[in-house]
Amino acid sequence: MTKSSEETAPAKSAPEPAAEPAGEARRMTRRGWTLVVSGSLFLIFVVLGSVVPVPFVAISPGPTYDTLGRDAAGNPVIQVTGHETFQTTGELRMTTVSLHDGVTLFQGLGFWASGRYALAPREEYFKPGETNEQVKQENIQQLQDSQTNAQVAALRKLGYPIKVLAKQIVSGSPADHVLSPGDRLITVNGKKIAEAGDVRAALAGTLPGQTVQITFQSDGQPERTVPLTLAARPDRKEGFIGLTAVDRADAPFTVNISLQDVGGPSAGLMFTLAIIDRLQPGDLAGGRHIAGTGEITETGEVDPIGGISFKVIGAREAGATDFLVPEHNCAEAKTTAPAGLNLIKVSTLDDALAQLANLKAGRPTASC
Repeated sequence: MTKSSEETAPAKSAPEPAAEPAGEARRMTRRGWTLVVSGSLFLIFVVLGSVVPVPFVAISPGPTYDTLGRDAAGNPVIQVTGHETFQTTGELRMTTVSLHDGVTLFQGLGFWASGRYALAPREEYFKPGETNEQVKQENIQQLQDSQTNAQVAALRKLGYPIKVLAKQIVSGSPADHVLSPGDRLITVNGKKIAEAGDVRAALAGTLPGQTVQITFQSDGQPERTVPLTLAARPDRKEGFIGLTAVDRADAPFTVNISLQDVGGPSAGLMFTLAIIDRLQPGDLAGGRHIAGTGEITETGEVDPIGGISFKVIGAREAGATDFLVPEHNCAEAKTTAPAGLNLIKVSTLDDALAQLANLKAGRPTASC
């Protein structure tokens, strides 16, 4: 008898997982979404921080220029035609500040971290809607005005006569169509005009509607005397002529200042000293490396300027040992003055000349 084979139950296999719907297979986890969103935000931040400018400018020490030396083209910074010039030693170095506009967030952070730059609100340097080109043109005009003031202050100090010219004529004013820019003013209301401030002083006590006599001379023409009926202005009680007067040196030679890619009024003092040094013997610097800054008026006052804390650093890096500081800038200059830089306080051209004489003679100077 054959033994019938035993029926055995089939082995149980592991249950197959239920198939997921197709949509659920592609569904991203919450963690995945978090990574995607965070990464996108970070990428946007990086792009914006690298490209979009912030409303700040970066300020740093700028280049310095020896006003007794030569410009980038090899020409003397102070050029005199028609007068003897004298040899000088040492340096009278003007200083500048570099302004960086269009700063992005990351650039700003980098500038700030370097310790060499400072960030300032852009509105302090640019008027609303003003372009870089407009600011550049304003700075160039300020430089040209400072060069003219330097020439007048220097030649006045050296004893040359001063003439007063009409600079601008107000449209529709009594002077309009009578005088022109560049006309020399001789007398106003019977009073001699020796400097620009005399024009306003000559009108003291007058009233609108009053007629005064004005004597002037156009280029190459004889003097003329004409009556002007004074107008009214809301900002003054006396009568109004309608012109701006400026002082100009009346010298039989010319002085030109050659310096490119620089703007602003703050080089006036150093231009003035360099002109004087070229036109008379004496060697103001006396072999020393002297730097300085300060706006100069036509009558020789030294006015304060901006950026002094950066200018003293730039001067020391250029090798200066002494720095002429406008009196009202002294407190700020002392906060950042590098070691080895002697700060000398000045408020007028006469002060500056006296302090340079003290340096040359080894005498103490007026310190900030």
